[in-house]
Amino acid sequence: MNHLPETVLQFGSGRFLRAFVDLFIHQANQRGDAVGKIVLVQSTGDRRASELNKLGGRYHVLIRGLEQGQVVDRVEPCESISRALVASSQWAEVLNVARSPDLRVILSNTTEKGYDLDPNDQADDAPPRSFPAKLLAVLRARFEAGQPAPIIVPCELRENQADILSGLVLGLARQWNLSSELLDWLEHRCAWLNTLVDRIVTGTPADHPLLKDDPLLTACEPYALFAIQQRAGVLPFLEHPAVVWTPDVLPYFLRKVRLLNGGHTALLIRAWPRGFRLVREAVNDPELGAWLKRLMLEEIVPVLQGRVENPAEFAHEVIERFRNPFIDHQLADIALHHQTKVQVRLMPTREEFRAKFGREPELLNEVLAMPDPG
Repeated sequence: MNHLPETVLQFGSGRFLRAFVDLFIHQANQRGDAVGKIVLVQSTGDRRASELNKLGGRYHVLIRGLEQGQVVDRVEPCESISRALVASSQWAEVLNVARSPDLRVILSNTTEKGYDLDPNDQADDAPPRSFPAKLLAVLRARFEAGQPAPIIVPCELRENQADILSGLVLGLARQWNLSSELLDWLEHRCAWLNTLVDRIVTGTPADHPLLKDDPLLTACEPYALFAIQQRAGVLPFLEHPAVVWTPDVLPYFLRKVRLLNGGHTALLIRAWPRGFRLVREAVNDPELGAWLKRLMLEEIVPVLQGRVENPAEFAHEVIERFRNPFIDHQLADIALHHQTKVQVRLMPTREEFRAKFGREPELLNEVLAMPDPG
């Protein structure tokens, strides 16, 4: 596998991508798909890049949780990363990767503020401060080198993130008075693909035998879904059991927000007054677990039927994920910004249930009438 070319440039060195798409690429390479290797760019600090390079790009992922009722606790090696670069000190090398004829895909997973622009960014900064400006610099270098337009796959958890990001990059290009040829290439030749990412990555375990040799060891749940927008003329760059290529990723957002996130918020409202503080303990309570299952299957799933893929199956998977014995998911974390979450996760389902069935959703009404937790 070490002979594979560097086909992916990745902005983001955090544990999520390393336990998600980086692992999928490793597994595809192991199957003989020859997706290629990843060059990782760390934009803040240099610790993870240094550790990855010391490890030769090799680290481990613990897969822990429940899968079809069985406890899963296994270790997966990952060797998809060829090297890691530090943006602040190795920007020239980042641009060299951008100019490579082997490059096909640009991945990203930035912080919540990752799409914020910096008014101080200039066209010739090396590197610019903001991620959109860095991405524009990379794409500009590739265009000027006469290389084919890449596939850009942002993995930030926000709706239509590729559309948002392309708009930011094009806006900067216009602001910097870059050529009309580059603007046309960015807008019409580059493939900007929206995505939905879904996997709980819990981070480095407190104690594990591998830690003495692998400081980048991270843990995640067995479940994973990577929905990627399929565009005409763009060949899928990755085939994997967790990857779904689809013309529209928004139904996957809808399913996740209403069932997984909505289930969390509804469970919080019911469980908190009864003294529960962990998601797992609340779902394992016979009464609360049965109530949550009824809410999902009798009132949320019927609203989603025909709009999303396999909502009932997804609901069962969500309940199993809530029961993960390796994750101490605090209900208090779900309580943050509670009223906003209720408006997004639960209220639309109630209104759509009324409109679709001409009657009241008993369980949703019950939970929405309860006092706020805390």
